[in-house]
Amino acid sequence: MSAPVAVVAAGSNLGDRVETLESAFRELAALPLVDHVRVSRALETVAVRPDGEDADAPRYLNAVALVRTRLAPSVLLLELHRIEARHGRERRERWGDRTLDLDLVAWGDVRSDDARLVLPHPRAAERLFVLAPWLELDPDAVLPRAGRVADLVARLREDG
Repeated sequence: MSAPVAVVAAGSNLGDRVETLESAFRELAALPLVDHVRVSRALETVAVRPDGEDADAPRYLNAVALVRTRLAPSVLLLELHRIEARHGRERRERWGDRTLDLDLVAWGDVRSDDARLVLPHPRAAERLFVLAPWLELDPDAVLPRAGRVADLVARLREDG
Protein backbone atom coordinates (compact mmCIF):
# COMPACT_ATOMS: atom_id res chain seq x y z
CA MET A 1 0.00 0.00 0.00
CA SER A 2 1.42 3.41 -0.91
CA ALA A 3 1.73 6.21 1.57
CA PRO A 4 -0.84 9.02 1.58
CA VAL A 5 -0.03 12.24 -0.26
CA ALA A 6 0.16 15.47 1.71
CA VAL A 7 -0.13 18.87 0.05
CA VAL A 8 2.29 21.44 1.45
CA ALA A 9 2.12 25.08 0.35
CA ALA A 10 5.25 27.19 0.70
CA GLY A 11 5.77 30.92 0.49
CA SER A 12 8.59 33.39 1.08
CA ASN A 13 8.80 37.15 0.70
CA LEU A 14 11.97 38.00 2.66
CA GLY A 15 15.59 37.17 1.95
CA ASP A 16 16.71 34.88 -0.88
CA ARG A 17 13.27 33.53 -1.68
CA VAL A 18 14.40 31.01 -4.30
CA GLU A 19 17.11 29.49 -2.11
CA THR A 20 14.77 29.42 0.90
CA LEU A 21 12.08 27.49 -0.97
CA GLU A 22 14.57 25.10 -2.57
CA SER A 23 16.22 24.43 0.79
CA ALA A 24 12.89 23.91 2.55
CA PHE A 25 11.82 21.36 -0.07
CA ARG A 26 15.16 19.53 0.25
CA GLU A 27 14.66 19.39 4.03
CA LEU A 28 11.11 18.15 3.53
CA ALA A 29 12.33 15.36 1.22
CA ALA A 30 14.96 14.33 3.78
CA LEU A 31 12.45 13.76 6.60
CA PRO A 32 12.03 10.20 7.83
CA LEU A 33 8.99 8.39 6.40
CA VAL A 34 8.85 10.75 3.42
CA ASP A 35 9.07 8.65 0.27
CA HIS A 36 8.75 11.17 -2.52
CA VAL A 37 8.34 14.94 -3.02
CA ARG A 38 7.18 16.64 -6.22
CA VAL A 39 7.42 20.44 -6.37
CA SER A 40 5.56 22.89 -8.60
CA ARG A 41 7.09 25.86 -10.31
CA ALA A 42 7.17 28.97 -8.13
CA LEU A 43 4.71 31.80 -8.70
CA GLU A 44 5.39 35.39 -7.75
CA THR A 45 2.38 36.99 -6.06
CA VAL A 46 1.36 40.14 -4.23
CA ALA A 47 1.38 39.91 -0.44
CA VAL A 48 -2.05 39.36 1.10
CA ARG A 49 -2.94 40.94 4.44
CA PRO A 50 -6.10 40.49 6.52
CA ASP A 51 -7.58 43.55 4.78
CA GLY A 52 -6.57 42.53 1.22
CA GLU A 53 -3.63 42.74 -1.16
CA ASP A 54 -0.63 44.91 -0.22
CA ALA A 55 1.18 46.00 -3.38
CA ASP A 56 3.78 47.89 -1.28
CA ALA A 57 4.97 44.78 0.59
CA PRO A 58 7.73 42.53 -0.77
CA ARG A 59 6.29 40.06 -3.28
CA TYR A 60 5.96 36.38 -2.43
CA LEU A 61 7.29 33.36 -4.20
CA ASN A 62 4.79 30.53 -3.71
CA ALA A 63 5.01 26.85 -4.60
CA VAL A 64 3.34 23.59 -3.65
CA ALA A 65 4.84 20.21 -2.88
CA LEU A 66 3.06 16.88 -3.06
CA VAL A 67 4.63 14.74 -0.35
CA ARG A 68 4.14 10.98 -0.16
CA THR A 69 4.62 10.29 3.54
CA ARG A 70 3.78 7.91 6.34
CA LEU A 71 4.20 10.70 8.92
CA ALA A 72 0.98 11.43 10.77
CA PRO A 73 -0.48 14.83 9.87
CA SER A 74 0.31 16.28 13.31
CA VAL A 75 3.91 15.08 13.10
CA LEU A 76 4.31 16.45 9.59
CA LEU A 77 2.98 19.82 10.78
CA LEU A 78 5.50 19.84 13.63
CA GLU A 79 8.30 19.12 11.13
CA LEU A 80 7.06 21.94 8.87
CA HIS A 81 7.25 24.33 11.83
CA ARG A 82 10.81 23.14 12.57
CA ILE A 83 11.84 23.78 8.96
CA GLU A 84 10.31 27.28 9.16
CA ALA A 85 12.22 27.99 12.37
CA ARG A 86 15.53 26.90 10.80
CA HIS A 87 14.88 29.49 8.09
CA GLY A 88 14.32 32.31 10.56
CA ARG A 89 10.53 32.29 10.62
CA GLU A 90 9.19 34.56 13.35
CA ARG A 91 5.48 34.58 14.19
CA ARG A 92 5.00 38.22 15.17
CA GLU A 93 2.05 39.36 13.11
CA ARG A 94 -0.71 37.43 11.38
CA TRP A 95 -0.10 37.33 7.62
CA GLY A 96 3.04 39.41 8.02
CA ASP A 97 6.18 39.28 5.91
CA ARG A 98 8.17 36.09 6.41
CA THR A 99 11.27 34.24 5.36
CA LEU A 100 9.28 31.02 5.04
CA ASP A 101 5.71 29.90 5.48
CA LEU A 102 4.83 26.21 5.19
CA ASP A 103 1.17 25.22 5.38
CA LEU A 104 -0.21 21.70 5.49
CA VAL A 105 -3.09 22.12 3.04
CA ALA A 106 -4.29 18.52 2.91
CA TRP A 107 -3.17 15.05 3.96
CA GLY A 108 -4.89 12.47 1.79
CA ASP A 109 -8.61 12.79 2.39
CA VAL A 110 -8.23 13.28 6.15
CA ARG A 111 -10.55 15.81 7.73
CA SER A 112 -9.75 17.37 11.07
CA ASP A 113 -11.33 20.20 13.03
CA ASP A 114 -8.81 20.02 15.87
CA ALA A 115 -7.76 23.52 16.97
CA ARG A 116 -4.10 22.57 16.44
CA LEU A 117 -4.59 21.16 12.95
CA VAL A 118 -7.53 21.88 10.68
CA LEU A 119 -7.58 19.74 7.53
CA PRO A 120 -8.02 20.61 4.85
CA HIS A 121 -6.55 24.08 5.40
CA PRO A 122 -9.54 26.35 6.08
CA ARG A 123 -8.62 29.02 3.49
CA ALA A 124 -7.06 26.81 0.79
CA ALA A 125 -10.13 27.01 -1.49
CA GLU A 126 -9.74 30.83 -1.59
CA ARG A 127 -6.04 30.89 -2.49
CA LEU A 128 -5.15 30.80 -6.15
CA PHE A 129 -1.46 30.88 -5.16
CA VAL A 130 -1.98 27.46 -3.54
CA LEU A 131 -4.48 25.91 -5.93
CA ALA A 132 -2.82 26.82 -9.26
CA PRO A 133 0.55 25.23 -8.39
CA TRP A 134 -1.26 22.19 -6.94
CA LEU A 135 -3.26 21.82 -10.16
CA GLU A 136 -0.01 21.99 -12.14
CA LEU A 137 1.23 18.92 -10.24
CA ASP A 138 -2.06 17.00 -10.19
CA PRO A 139 -4.76 17.84 -12.78
CA ASP A 140 -7.17 15.47 -10.98
CA ALA A 141 -6.62 16.92 -7.50
CA VAL A 142 -9.54 17.24 -5.11
CA LEU A 143 -9.57 19.48 -2.05
CA PRO A 144 -11.65 17.66 0.59
CA ARG A 145 -14.78 19.61 1.57
CA ALA A 146 -14.36 21.98 -1.41
CA GLY A 147 -14.23 19.95 -4.62
CA ARG A 148 -12.07 19.57 -7.68
CA VAL A 149 -9.07 21.88 -7.65
CA ALA A 150 -9.54 22.59 -11.38
CA ASP A 151 -13.07 23.88 -10.68
CA LEU A 152 -11.87 26.00 -7.74
CA VAL A 153 -9.10 27.53 -9.87
CA ALA A 154 -11.54 28.29 -12.69
CA ARG A 155 -13.95 29.97 -10.26
CA LEU A 156 -11.21 32.09 -8.65
CA ARG A 157 -9.89 33.19 -12.05
CA GLU A 158 -13.40 34.03 -13.18
CA ASP A 159 -14.02 36.11 -10.04
CA GLY A 160 -10.77 37.99 -10.67
